[in-house]
Amino acid sequence: MHGPASSGWLLVALCAATGAYCLARMRSGAEGQRGAAGGEALMGFGMAAMAVPTAVFTPPSWAWPVYAAVFGAAGVHALWAARSGAHHLHHLVGAAAMVYMSVVMAGSPAHAHGEGGSGVPFLTGALLLYFAGYVLLTGVRLVPVAAVAGGGGPGGWGDRPELARACRLSMGIAMVAMLLTL
Repeated sequence: MHGPASSGWLLVALCAATGAYCLARMRSGAEGQRGAAGGEALMGFGMAAMAVPTAVFTPPSWAWPVYAAVFGAAGVHALWAARSGAHHLHHLVGAAAMVYMSVVMAGSPAHAHGEGGSGVPFLTGALLLYFAGYVLLTGVRLVPVAAVAGGGGPGGWGDRPELARACRLSMGIAMVAMLLTL
């Protein structure tokens, strides 16, 4: 992504750490937890790869269509999984945002939008509004869980709902940051 290298590296670290924790969550005893964690791990590592500052590494031209195909497939999977629960629709929106960012980056390596237009494109603005709202809602939902989390309930790292919500919150914040630099 375009932007300052320091914020790019912070996004890489945040997204990679989130992806790594989501991999650990895949060892959970709950089947639904494992499936959601797998999709979130893919999203975290994909966002980390996209956030590497272009001053350090410029992906080859074939990388952006590969990102679009991978996240397009993840979006189809999320759409299929949405039959069993509406929470998969968020994964669909996230995958669509990754496809959109991949297409924009493939089409404008010089970071140019449109023909002479100024401002934020409509789809970027809509995604920004969605993810900003998601971050606010997830942050509000996290507060009560964090206050009760000191109870020391059973389960391993993969079964801690407050950590799963914190990961989703961090990925939402990272998505807002990536869309702002688009």
